[in-house]
Amino acid sequence: MQRKLERASVALGRLDGIGRLLPGPDELLYSYVRKEAVLSSQIEGTQSSLADLLLHENSVAPGVPNEDVQEVSNYIGALNRGVAMLATVPLSLRVIREVHKVLVSGTRGEKQTPGEFRRSQNWIGGSMPGNAAFVPPPAQGVMGALGALEKFMHVKQVPTLLKIGLVHAQFETIHPFLDGNGRVGRMLIPLMLVALGVLERPWLYVSLHFKRHRTTYYKLLQRVRTEGAWEDWLSFYLEGVATVADEAVEKVRELMALFERDRRKVDGSRSGSIYQQVALHTNVAVYEYLKARIAIRVPEAAAACGTTKPTVARALEDLERLGIAHEVTGRPRNRVYVYKEYLEVLNRDAVDRR
Repeated sequence: MQRKLERASVALGRLDGIGRLLPGPDELLYSYVRKEAVLSSQIEGTQSSLADLLLHENSVAPGVPNEDVQEVSNYIGALNRGVAMLATVPLSLRVIREVHKVLVSGTRGEKQTPGEFRRSQNWIGGSMPGNAAFVPPPAQGVMGALGALEKFMHVKQVPTLLKIGLVHAQFETIHPFLDGNGRVGRMLIPLMLVALGVLERPWLYVSLHFKRHRTTYYKLLQRVRTEGAWEDWLSFYLEGVATVADEAVEKVRELMALFERDRRKVDGSRSGSIYQQVALHTNVAVYEYLKARIAIRVPEAAAACGTTKPTVARALEDLERLGIAHEVTGRPRNRVYVYKEYLEVLNRDAVDRR
């Protein structure tokens, strides 16, 4: 366990270090947070992909249930809200309630008392408590269990990474909300990493490990409840933290190389006359906006770049010719351009290994 803890700590330190050195960290964080949101929601059965989410954010999401995409979008808002609160509020039940409220408002779980701990019995699996796979504590025991959990979040005797793993499992066992417990529980991992100073920003999308090994993930959480198998759970969790952190570092490096290569393409796309130099400036601005957003439309890009829609349209034609931007709707209007290779790099490791 000590060796696994050390490996995970080193991997997270490397991830935090490379994140601090990035010239524009928020641009990559934009995509990493979205990846975590998609993966965590997919564990719960939503069909929305990262591409679907990006299209949804551009008001286009063909063929995907709107509820699925909205749930993923809410996850991003909830995680961002939690990180923002941690700048002024200590990690607490107050933060947990607030992120839950953002997470489920306006979704299928909206009627399940957003931001409020449950006052009735729930269960996991089965049609009723009598045939359920697991029955969490009764409603009258929830606040006592949560109070103990909140206190444990701030103990000093337990190594930080182990504490986060223990908190996640215990939160899932308490199951304090009527809906959204799995997503809030997984969100607690990056939130605690930030709150406890392990990561400056929530770079780690550990839900990738849980999705790859979904059956094992649920099995080990259940064994904690039925057999007290904490060590097996922590071993699995630490392996996931180390593996995903290492992969995230490699992905950062791959993306930085991609950005450098494509920026050189853009820089060489125009030369000569004053007109061409102006066009080059626009191409660079539109490319930088595409890099920051992954999927864009002409009106928003024009506003962001401080230029006209026809000028942005011409720049996107240049980026298409360079093989950087790809139009994905096939429509004459409301077209969406995607940074295709960037999206492919992000999606490359999202394989379910049950």
